[in-house]
Amino acid sequence: MNFRVFLPAVLCLLLCAPSFAAAAEKIDFSADSMSGSIGENADYTKLTGHARIKTESLEISADSIELSGKNFRYIVASGTVDGTHSADGLAFSCGSLRYDRERKVSVFSENVHLVDSQNGVEADAQRIEYNEETGVAVMQIAVKLVQKENVCTAAFAVYRKKQQLLELSGSPQIVRGKDTFRAQEITLNLETDEITLDGRVRGTVTDSENGKNTDE
Repeated sequence: MNFRVFLPAVLCLLLCAPSFAAAAEKIDFSADSMSGSIGENADYTKLTGHARIKTESLEISADSIELSGKNFRYIVASGTVDGTHSADGLAFSCGSLRYDRERKVSVFSENVHLVDSQNGVEADAQRIEYNEETGVAVMQIAVKLVQKENVCTAAFAVYRKKQQLLELSGSPQIVRGKDTFRAQEITLNLETDEITLDGRVRGTVTDSENGKNTDE
């Protein structure tokens, strides 16, 4: 069955798709217009213009949002994407987003900005994959993460939110005040500020008493 409607008000997909009752999670949505189809094995819905959806764990607003797969398993948002992972205390903005409702995995792409308000972390990258169950975010390309006085940059990073650990590789660097640390791989404990450097270690630290720099 195909359908196309225009809806200025907030509706619930359960009202439009009886097959959605098989899913344990409800999805609320709103948009300027909606089109799609409902089938036995797969469903498809496209929301266009001021599109918004809300699940139990995720809230998204974008220029366009598509829901597809059995029980609308997959969510794809594009345009100016903003949203929150409420349970994890995360807020994000990016150019596009793919979300798997069964695996609870989000893939953010294009100028991604991620804020972890629980741990005081802000991260930027071109691609971030976040797993809600493990609390692990894998960041790629032009990674920059800021927490307290730590400014961390790398080509690749793994942020372990639950353990408050950050693993950096690909020309990694941490700048803390006037101090700079570089190595092949760097691990930062965001709770204790402990830095572990591995491979081709180098950097600069400042003597707090006389203000002199010391190269390592």
